[in-house]
Amino acid sequence: MPELDAGPLAELPPGAMKRIDAEPCAIGVYNCGGELYAIEDRCSHDDGPLCEGDWDPDTCTVVCPRHGANFDIRSGRALTLPAYIPVDAYPVKVVEGDDPSVLVHDPKVLLLDEPAGNLDPRARIEMRELLK
Repeated sequence: MPELDAGPLAELPPGAMKRIDAEPCAIGVYNCGGELYAIEDRCSHDDGPLCEGDWDPDTCTVVCPRHGANFDIRSGRALTLPAYIPVDAYPVKVVEGDDPSVLVHDPKVLLLDEPAGNLDPRARIEMRELLK
């Protein structure tokens, strides 16, 4: 399974967030109380950069800096308006060793698995919700 390197685990202590560049959009990797989560760095309401918003490691939520939509970092679920569509969440794993590192599942692979992989990301999310 292709993965993106998010760097050393030491760079993501509890309460830390790191933005990594990826396609089709950047990804925010968050450490909520020792648990690592990754979501796309794009609000489903207005494409706002979620990594630039305030986030709470205790509740594991992030606030879009543009219009204040809240998202659950663990699942990508939209918690408040104006957003109602979830953002993509990606599996994260730690590779143990002398210098443990953090890997995030490559979102390009997720797109290839989607029936609407060539659509705009917002339309792709809406299609996936309809197909559930």
